[in-house]
Amino acid sequence: MEPQGPRGTITVARALALPALRKGLPEVVTGGDRLERPVRWVHAGESPNIAALLKGGELLLTTGLGVGARPAEQRAFVRGLAERDIAALVVELGSRFAALPAAVVDTARSYGLPLVQLHREVPFVAVTEEIHTELVNEHYALLRRADEVHARCTELLLGGGGVPEVLRLFADFTGNPAFLETADGRLLYAAGPTGRPGAADPLQVWDGLRDCGLAGTLTTDIPGRGPGPETVRARLTVPPVNTALAPVHRIAADRTAGLLAVVLLQARQEELAARGRGDFLRELAEGRVDPEEAPAQARVLGFRPGPGPLLPVVMRPAGGLAPPDGWAALACAVQEELAGAGVPVLLGVRLPEGSVPLLVGLRDEAERSPVADRVAAALRAGAARAAARRPVVVAGVPAAWAAAGAGLRHAAEAATAAQRLPDRPWHDVRRLDVDVLLWRLRAQGDLAAFVERVIGPLLAHDASARPALLPTLESYLARGGRKAETARELHLNRQTLYDRLGRIARLLGTDLEDPEAVLSLGLALRARRYAG
Repeated sequence: MEPQGPRGTITVARALALPALRKGLPEVVTGGDRLERPVRWVHAGESPNIAALLKGGELLLTTGLGVGARPAEQRAFVRGLAERDIAALVVELGSRFAALPAAVVDTARSYGLPLVQLHREVPFVAVTEEIHTELVNEHYALLRRADEVHARCTELLLGGGGVPEVLRLFADFTGNPAFLETADGRLLYAAGPTGRPGAADPLQVWDGLRDCGLAGTLTTDIPGRGPGPETVRARLTVPPVNTALAPVHRIAADRTAGLLAVVLLQARQEELAARGRGDFLRELAEGRVDPEEAPAQARVLGFRPGPGPLLPVVMRPAGGLAPPDGWAALACAVQEELAGAGVPVLLGVRLPEGSVPLLVGLRDEAERSPVADRVAAALRAGAARAAARRPVVVAGVPAAWAAAGAGLRHAAEAATAAQRLPDRPWHDVRRLDVDVLLWRLRAQGDLAAFVERVIGPLLAHDASARPALLPTLESYLARGGRKAETARELHLNRQTLYDRLGRIARLLGTDLEDPEAVLSLGLALRARRYAG
């Protein structure tokens, strides 16, 4: 069986197995364990200073005329070739040497240089032509495989895919995890090869290897253009954690980098377009757009909702913070996810508020809940793709253009307040009125004083004693004072629940059956999220 090297290379072993060199009856004298070294080129020469003409990776053919007659000359000749990191030295016996000198053999062995002697004369031009033909054919095969990857990536992008899909394809092609990082090393996207049972999660790989500089890691710059000369916008990185990387992977990476540059530029353009739509929605919310002119302006922005009502929706990333790659990645990812929601959507980005406002076209008000489900799922999926922290989504009340601006304004404020609430797929703005009111009062010292006055003793108790009584009060009020349901929810027997409720009443000096007291307690518990 013909020796095989890494796909996409000609190795010393493979070169020796080709017909032209096989006719010379090659014998490997030293470096038999290094025959998988790649051959970059073939060179024939007899000059004593031939090492100065080489660049590394060559298979050098010689009859030995330039090797020298004295051992010191022979050692210097071989040492110069080894320091140039040639692939192998092939010496034809007969015209200069009947057998290889000991100085040549010993020096080659000490440097780990593959040394081959030919026992029969061969035309060096035939060897050179044959190996160069193989090199050209292999290079053509590399380019063809790289072209196939490039074509598949292009097909993915034309089909609506983005950076995650391209990275996943590239990870499958290399058999290793692939990462897209910013120029300063922040992770944007990660993908691992599919169909590899037991393979490490790519995020764990990135976290473990980002500072160790794994040898053989492939890194390709993604170009970007700033105000001056061309700059690096991002980097495609593939560490060889599962399999070694071949030259074809670097060629494919270089070609994929151009596609990724276009995708990232498109994301930037989408951000700018989303900012423009966000400015329109903000002006609408602030009453600076005439409701009669609003539909025409929205049509210019690509929004054609039909005659039904409009649903205001606002998404706010946690803390109003953009994902690692900024609002461009978020806007692009969310827009792509919303394409599958099946409803007309006008999406904007508001950087000052750190929010994403939307108007969604409905056929009728009965569609509100199912459409809100689909839109919220798309928004959260887009945020996850862009590596943003789990966002808050608030759906407003369906309205005509005349009231859509006020609905957006109310939903935006509710989304800010809802960041303190337990996570939900989406929040109904109609259930957040009290929370919005408390949010507006957050800067007032009276809110904190109100919380301290109503439930302060209970908070002080739970800070130093067990069992904590606050969860019991919250569950009791959430169930409208129904003690049997509260006991089941807390997994308590009734007597234990009665004892805890009695302790709460005594601590707070209040009657838990009094509607006014219950109202105050409920408000204080909700205000606690915002006070301080």
